[in-house]
Amino acid sequence: MRWEDFRTSDNVEDRRGEGGGGGGFGFPGGGAGGLGIGTIVILCIIGWVTGINPAILIGGAETMTRPRAPQEQGQSQGQQGPDRRTGAPSDQTGKFAAAILGNTEDVWKEVLPNQTGKAYTPTTMVLYTGGTRSGCGMARAAMGPFYCPLDKKVYLDTSFFKEMEQKFKVKGDFAYAYVIAHEVGHHVQDVLGILPKVQRRQQQVDQTEANRLSVRVELMADCLAGVWAKNSDDRFNALEQGDIEEAMQAASAIGDDRLQKQSQGYAVPDSFTHGSSAQRMRWFQTGFRSGQTQSCDTFRASQL
Repeated sequence: MRWEDFRTSDNVEDRRGEGGGGGGFGFPGGGAGGLGIGTIVILCIIGWVTGINPAILIGGAETMTRPRAPQEQGQSQGQQGPDRRTGAPSDQTGKFAAAILGNTEDVWKEVLPNQTGKAYTPTTMVLYTGGTRSGCGMARAAMGPFYCPLDKKVYLDTSFFKEMEQKFKVKGDFAYAYVIAHEVGHHVQDVLGILPKVQRRQQQVDQTEANRLSVRVELMADCLAGVWAKNSDDRFNALEQGDIEEAMQAASAIGDDRLQKQSQGYAVPDSFTHGSSAQRMRWFQTGFRSGQTQSCDTFRASQL
């Protein structure tokens, strides 16, 4: 991918080097650190919407309710730590992430209003190592990249790229770009008002149906990543030979069925939150072939 030619985004918050706070992220004992049942329910709903394990969100919320050291309190009141930087980073990995984000901005600010009549408001990408605070609770490397609709930011521990190579046997700049574009796809859904609608619906259904709604959200984000790739290539001649194959390998590697079979030896479709490998590949290809946001309406699709 010719990402070196992209404009780098200034909508980057670089928290790498700050270190992660907080303790464990399982369901805490003794009433989840004093969190009320209403708070726990809300965090579960957020988890279903974003694809984040609700246990992680609850653990993060419990961490945030504990008394904090003076340095933490200062940072929570708007003071930046000594290593926190805004704007395009200067290291290679940071430059890459900022360039992909900048390209998504350039593409979506044209595509979204032209195809949907809705203006695009850029997201902010937070780069971190280990852990950091988000509007959705504590962010940790183990969570993988995610989009938080409460603060409208994408969170990325850049070590995930190394994990893709080592754990999932997937590498290549376009495979990494696909991951970022997928999370930006969630922001596009938020701009379009889709995420709030899903959240309201998930309040009315059981967990199995909530999981199915989550799958549709995630597959739509895959499709929107494909729409971005198509329009980026048409406008910037961005793609090189083998790039789409890299995206397909990444989509296949992180399908729910494949991950579950690797971890427990079998897949449980009712527990899927992101979609199978085949579904994730198919919806990325749908977006890439059409280049049209309207082709990504997974909620109207009779078959995923």
